[in-house]
Amino acid sequence: TLGAGLAYSASYDGSDDYVFSPLPFLQGKLGGVAINPRPAGVALDFIDDAPGAPIGVALGVATRVNRNRVSQIEDPVVSAYGKLETAIEVGPTAGITINGALHQFDSISLSVDALWDVNGAHRGRTITPSITYFTPLSRGAAIGLSLSARHVDDDYADYYYSVPVIATLAPANTLPAFTASGGFDKIGANIIAGYDFDNDITNGGLAAFMLVGWSKMQGDGARTPFTSIRGSADQWFLGAGLGYSF
Repeated sequence: TLGAGLAYSASYDGSDDYVFSPLPFLQGKLGGVAINPRPAGVALDFIDDAPGAPIGVALGVATRVNRNRVSQIEDPVVSAYGKLETAIEVGPTAGITINGALHQFDSISLSVDALWDVNGAHRGRTITPSITYFTPLSRGAAIGLSLSARHVDDDYADYYYSVPVIATLAPANTLPAFTASGGFDKIGANIIAGYDFDNDITNGGLAAFMLVGWSKMQGDGARTPFTSIRGSADQWFLGAGLGYSF
């Protein structure tokens, strides 16, 4: 499935300003390798489970492009502290799926991604565990609910959440100095729903999808002045688009 749409989300992690951005979508299987979506990235699963197996195992590699505070910084005070670099995060992913958890066609999946920045931006590490429940609502519609958390190391927290002392800033643009350390910086929940326009999700074709998400900054991700003074710990995400399944 290839798809594209539009997202409406926080200007940066911890912001209370919202911006529009492109929303790509990629999911499927190619040569026995499963391709699963991730926020701003994908995960490849190299374990080719047998069709109809009650238990599925996932093991592979995930990647994510992290553009937090790289562009679209709407808050002038946060913007005064400068734009950051794009992080390209890569690392292993593993998980397990229980098929037919509550009825014949649903599933529950547990997964964890451990990613390291390889582009020299934050130079840190994130670990993101998640649990997802997926079920069709009819032959033409399906829905998925996921819960997740994110743990970051000191390098990640310092890059995004620490507030340095910059003597050249005007008093109106100056925030209290803050030194951040690692820990859980975010928890969240997402709902994704899809509808096939010929009312049959099993035969491919054109479909619409919608995504609604909420997350709450935690730890120093919530305590940093970028969030506690200039933003909000509560973060919302809305997205919608079209996809085509081959």
